[in-house]
Amino acid sequence: MTKLLLIILDGVPYANWRRLFGNLEGWVQSGEARVWRMRSVLPSTSASCYASIHTGLPPQVHRIWDNADIRRLEFPDVFSELSKAGRKTGAVTHSYWSEFFNRAPFDVVRDIEYDEPGGPITHGRFHTMHGYGHANQMTPADYDLFGTLTRLAEVQGIDYGILHTCTLDSMGHRFFHDCEEMDHACFAMDATLAPFIDSWRRGGFEVIVTADHGQDARGHHGGTGEAQQDFAFYYFGASPMPAPDVVLDQLALAPSILTRMGIPVPATMKAAPFFAV
Repeated sequence: MTKLLLIILDGVPYANWRRLFGNLEGWVQSGEARVWRMRSVLPSTSASCYASIHTGLPPQVHRIWDNADIRRLEFPDVFSELSKAGRKTGAVTHSYWSEFFNRAPFDVVRDIEYDEPGGPITHGRFHTMHGYGHANQMTPADYDLFGTLTRLAEVQGIDYGILHTCTLDSMGHRFFHDCEEMDHACFAMDATLAPFIDSWRRGGFEVIVTADHGQDARGHHGGTGEAQQDFAFYYFGASPMPAPDVVLDQLALAPSILTRMGIPVPATMKAAPFFAV
């Protein structure tokens, strides 16, 4: 029975993935991972992409247009379908994910951490970035987030887990992408993540490392074009996949995860899965 972890590093354009993530690229070189280009929905705005990643629906259907209108979504999603099938799910993410897929509005005392056997998110560990601004990044340490996901895997026995961190998105908005600060931030993220990927794989998980969207040379996203929409998709797993030059559709991610985990895909998810069972 397949177990899967989805790691989303917010706001990293395709070029920076392939240029600066030496550990991930080393695994591609050794044949232990495979990599594709993936293209986000439009608008290529964070919350819009989060909603699409787990529902398989475009913003024009789920109606999350930006980062301001956050509410509980009414559509089937990865969490809900796995939970219905009796699989344990975990989330170590921004609080938006809890609001979209569990309950809204987010109550920082009630919802910062919960364990709810009925799901849809069985084990939730969230952060808010309250007070975030251009000069006040307010992102948790990625080392701590990766450790938290590992604890959910080892102690709670999750079958599927998602981790989402905004560190690189926040850095990109502040410093843009062609600079010493961004080079180091990507290098540090890659180095921090690598031993956890090794641990998760040894624990029997397939692992996806990807983004929600890219960022352009001015640190912007939301619109069209390769820099804003395109990012890398690294897969550590055994499923047959499309040819390396195929650009993957973000809307296919949700049905692909369910297919890979042997869960029926709901009729609302219309994109063809790129994973096999």
